[in-house]
Amino acid sequence: MDNRTTSRDGTSLAYQVGGHGPTVILVSGAMSTGGTLAPLAHRLADRCTTVVYDRRGRGESGDTEPYEVAREVEDLAALLDAVGGDAALFGVSSGGALVLRAAASGLPVSRAAVYEVPFADHLEGGAAREAVYKQQLAAALAQGRRGDAVELFLRLTGLGEEMIQRARQSPMWAGLEAVAPSLAHDDAVMGDGLLPRSLLAGIAVPVLSVAGGASPEWMRAASREIAETVPQGTHRVLEGQTHMVEPDVLGPVLAEFFAG
Repeated sequence: MDNRTTSRDGTSLAYQVGGHGPTVILVSGAMSTGGTLAPLAHRLADRCTTVVYDRRGRGESGDTEPYEVAREVEDLAALLDAVGGDAALFGVSSGGALVLRAAASGLPVSRAAVYEVPFADHLEGGAAREAVYKQQLAAALAQGRRGDAVELFLRLTGLGEEMIQRARQSPMWAGLEAVAPSLAHDDAVMGDGLLPRSLLAGIAVPVLSVAGGASPEWMRAASREIAETVPQGTHRVLEGQTHMVEPDVLGPVLAEFFAG
């Protein structure tokens, strides 16, 4: 990351700017850093000025306890100031939930797009599953069991036990454990795991909600409902895409929305 700015509570944030055109800040989801979205930023760079950053507690950014979701909204406010005062936002997965909160907070956001925010309203037993995960994650992190916290998250995403154990033996596992404490941040951003309808109804800027056509129906339904609840919401489905969306497929859709 080439640049740094400081959030309201003194937390140092690392970010990188590229491309040209309307400015878009890209917000990563759980278990990821700004670098995770670098391929998408590259795909947008011919039509948008892209800003990727490490959310607090990850990568090259700092962290300040105690954590509150409002601090991450303040992080976006600091980034907005640093890149010229107003910008669009894009968030993937739980990063999309943070984008929606920021858009509803009154920050100078011109428009917002999200990809598959995993609100569990349409998943059978989703609310109960979220409650159990929240409790088990808090216990694992409080006891310093970072590996167990990562396992809990991977199970929540639907990864099978054999794949999880294989991941534990892989070289990437140490990196996953390093960012494991930030799972609590994403859990807080997701709230009770259900659509925050009153918050969505108060968003005053255009919002594009995108889903993959090959993703589970409950996730596609949540994406659709975000667009239906936001006053200026639109919905797109990318045929053949899953939660691990291809930048070459998502990029042109976002570029059209942001630079249109």
